[in-house]
Amino acid sequence: MHIDIPEGQEPIGYVWGEMVPGIGMAAANFSLSVYEHTTLGLREFEAARLRIAQINGCLFCLDWRTEREGQQVEEEFADAVTQWRTTDAFDDRTRLAAEYAERYALDHHGLDEEFWTRMTAHYSQHEIVELSMSIGSWLAFGRLNHVLGLDAVCVLPTH
Repeated sequence: MHIDIPEGQEPIGYVWGEMVPGIGMAAANFSLSVYEHTTLGLREFEAARLRIAQINGCLFCLDWRTEREGQQVEEEFADAVTQWRTTDAFDDRTRLAAEYAERYALDHHGLDEEFWTRMTAHYSQHEIVELSMSIGSWLAFGRLNHVLGLDAVCVLPTH
Protein backbone atom coordinates (compact mmCIF):
# COMPACT_ATOMS: atom_id res chain seq x y z
CA MET A 1 0.00 0.00 0.00
CA HIS A 2 1.26 3.45 -0.87
CA ILE A 3 -0.43 5.45 1.87
CA ASP A 4 -0.43 5.02 5.62
CA ILE A 5 -3.55 3.62 7.26
CA PRO A 6 -3.82 3.87 11.05
CA GLU A 7 -3.85 0.54 12.82
CA GLY A 8 -7.34 -0.82 13.27
CA GLN A 9 -8.80 1.17 10.36
CA GLU A 10 -10.39 -0.52 7.35
CA PRO A 11 -8.38 0.91 4.40
CA ILE A 12 -11.18 1.70 1.95
CA GLY A 13 -13.42 3.23 4.61
CA TYR A 14 -10.55 5.28 5.98
CA VAL A 15 -9.29 6.59 2.63
CA TRP A 16 -12.68 7.28 1.10
CA GLY A 17 -14.52 8.33 4.24
CA GLU A 18 -12.01 9.97 6.56
CA MET A 19 -9.00 11.19 4.58
CA VAL A 20 -10.98 13.23 2.06
CA PRO A 21 -14.59 13.12 3.27
CA GLY A 22 -15.85 15.88 1.00
CA ILE A 23 -14.58 14.06 -2.09
CA GLY A 24 -14.58 10.47 -0.89
CA MET A 25 -18.19 10.35 0.21
CA ALA A 26 -19.36 11.87 -3.08
CA ALA A 27 -17.25 9.33 -4.96
CA ALA A 28 -18.61 6.49 -2.83
CA ASN A 29 -22.18 7.63 -3.46
CA PHE A 30 -21.53 7.75 -7.21
CA SER A 31 -19.94 4.30 -7.11
CA LEU A 32 -22.87 2.84 -5.16
CA SER A 33 -25.41 4.50 -7.45
CA VAL A 34 -24.02 2.61 -10.43
CA TYR A 35 -25.05 -0.64 -8.74
CA GLU A 36 -28.27 0.53 -7.08
CA HIS A 37 -29.86 2.34 -10.02
CA THR A 38 -28.75 0.42 -13.08
CA THR A 39 -31.30 -0.63 -15.65
CA LEU A 40 -28.75 -2.69 -17.61
CA GLY A 41 -28.92 -6.45 -17.70
CA LEU A 42 -26.55 -8.33 -15.42
CA ARG A 43 -24.48 -9.86 -18.24
CA GLU A 44 -23.73 -6.61 -20.09
CA PHE A 45 -23.18 -4.80 -16.78
CA GLU A 46 -20.67 -7.43 -15.64
CA ALA A 47 -18.98 -7.67 -19.06
CA ALA A 48 -18.19 -3.95 -18.99
CA ARG A 49 -17.28 -3.94 -15.29
CA LEU A 50 -14.98 -6.94 -15.55
CA ARG A 51 -13.27 -5.62 -18.70
CA ILE A 52 -12.43 -2.43 -16.82
CA ALA A 53 -11.23 -4.49 -13.83
CA GLN A 54 -8.96 -6.48 -16.14
CA ILE A 55 -7.55 -3.31 -17.70
CA ASN A 56 -7.09 -1.58 -14.33
CA GLY A 57 -5.63 -4.69 -12.69
CA CYS A 58 -7.68 -3.98 -9.55
CA LEU A 59 -7.52 -7.16 -7.48
CA PHE A 60 -10.67 -6.32 -5.53
CA CYS A 61 -12.63 -5.56 -8.72
CA LEU A 62 -11.42 -8.75 -10.39
CA ASP A 63 -12.67 -10.84 -7.46
CA TRP A 64 -16.01 -9.03 -7.12
CA ARG A 65 -19.14 -10.42 -8.80
CA THR A 66 -22.27 -8.30 -8.93
CA GLU A 67 -25.30 -10.12 -7.57
CA ARG A 68 -28.90 -9.35 -8.42
CA GLU A 69 -31.79 -11.15 -6.83
CA GLY A 70 -29.48 -14.03 -5.93
CA GLN A 71 -28.11 -14.30 -9.48
CA GLN A 72 -24.50 -13.89 -10.59
CA VAL A 73 -22.73 -14.56 -13.86
CA GLU A 74 -21.25 -18.02 -14.30
CA GLU A 75 -17.76 -18.89 -13.04
CA GLU A 76 -16.26 -18.86 -16.56
CA PHE A 77 -17.65 -15.41 -17.37
CA ALA A 78 -14.42 -13.51 -16.58
CA ASP A 79 -12.49 -15.68 -19.03
CA ALA A 80 -15.12 -15.00 -21.68
CA VAL A 81 -14.75 -11.26 -21.04
CA THR A 82 -11.03 -11.55 -21.76
CA GLN A 83 -11.96 -13.23 -25.06
CA TRP A 84 -14.89 -10.92 -25.84
CA ARG A 85 -14.02 -10.74 -29.55
CA THR A 86 -14.30 -14.50 -30.15
CA THR A 87 -16.29 -16.07 -27.31
CA ASP A 88 -19.55 -17.78 -28.16
CA ALA A 89 -20.78 -17.14 -24.61
CA PHE A 90 -21.96 -13.59 -25.40
CA ASP A 91 -24.88 -12.12 -27.27
CA ASP A 92 -24.40 -8.88 -29.22
CA ARG A 93 -25.23 -6.59 -26.28
CA THR A 94 -22.80 -8.33 -23.92
CA ARG A 95 -20.01 -8.34 -26.52
CA LEU A 96 -20.60 -4.65 -27.23
CA ALA A 97 -20.49 -3.83 -23.52
CA ALA A 98 -17.06 -5.47 -23.19
CA GLU A 99 -15.85 -3.78 -26.38
CA TYR A 100 -17.13 -0.38 -25.28
CA ALA A 101 -15.45 -0.72 -21.89
CA GLU A 102 -12.13 -1.61 -23.47
CA ARG A 103 -12.25 1.13 -26.05
CA TYR A 104 -13.50 3.69 -23.49
CA ALA A 105 -10.49 2.88 -21.29
CA LEU A 106 -7.81 2.44 -23.93
CA ASP A 107 -8.86 4.28 -27.11
CA HIS A 108 -11.77 6.63 -26.51
CA HIS A 109 -10.63 8.80 -29.44
CA GLY A 110 -11.07 5.78 -31.70
CA LEU A 111 -14.80 5.37 -31.07
CA ASP A 112 -15.79 5.88 -34.70
CA GLU A 113 -19.11 6.01 -36.57
CA GLU A 114 -18.97 2.28 -37.34
CA PHE A 115 -18.81 1.54 -33.60
CA TRP A 116 -21.64 3.97 -32.78
CA THR A 117 -23.82 2.48 -35.52
CA ARG A 118 -23.45 -0.94 -33.89
CA MET A 119 -23.90 0.48 -30.40
CA THR A 120 -27.08 2.39 -31.20
CA ALA A 121 -28.52 -0.66 -32.95
CA HIS A 122 -28.39 -2.57 -29.63
CA TYR A 123 -28.61 0.09 -26.89
CA SER A 124 -30.97 2.99 -26.30
CA GLN A 125 -29.52 6.46 -25.68
CA HIS A 126 -30.48 6.11 -22.03
CA GLU A 127 -28.58 2.82 -21.79
CA ILE A 128 -25.53 4.26 -23.56
CA VAL A 129 -25.35 7.16 -21.08
CA GLU A 130 -25.85 4.80 -18.15
CA LEU A 131 -23.17 2.40 -19.41
CA SER A 132 -20.80 5.32 -20.06
CA MET A 133 -21.22 6.65 -16.51
CA SER A 134 -20.80 3.16 -15.06
CA ILE A 135 -17.62 2.55 -17.04
CA GLY A 136 -16.30 5.95 -15.95
CA SER A 137 -16.94 5.06 -12.32
CA TRP A 138 -15.21 1.68 -12.56
CA LEU A 139 -12.29 3.12 -14.51
CA ALA A 140 -11.68 5.94 -12.04
CA PHE A 141 -12.28 4.18 -8.74
CA GLY A 142 -10.81 0.79 -9.62
CA ARG A 143 -7.71 2.53 -10.90
CA LEU A 144 -7.56 4.75 -7.80
CA ASN A 145 -7.74 1.70 -5.52
CA HIS A 146 -5.07 -0.13 -7.53
CA VAL A 147 -2.69 2.85 -7.79
CA LEU A 148 -2.88 3.49 -4.03
CA GLY A 149 -2.51 -0.23 -3.28
CA LEU A 150 -5.90 -0.44 -1.59
CA ASP A 151 -7.07 -3.27 -3.84
CA ALA A 152 -4.64 -5.69 -2.21
CA VAL A 153 -6.08 -5.07 1.27
CA CYS A 154 -9.80 -4.74 0.49
CA VAL A 155 -12.11 -7.29 2.01
CA LEU A 156 -15.05 -8.47 -0.05
CA PRO A 157 -18.33 -7.93 1.80
CA THR A 158 -20.23 -11.06 2.74
CA HIS A 159 -23.65 -11.46 1.16
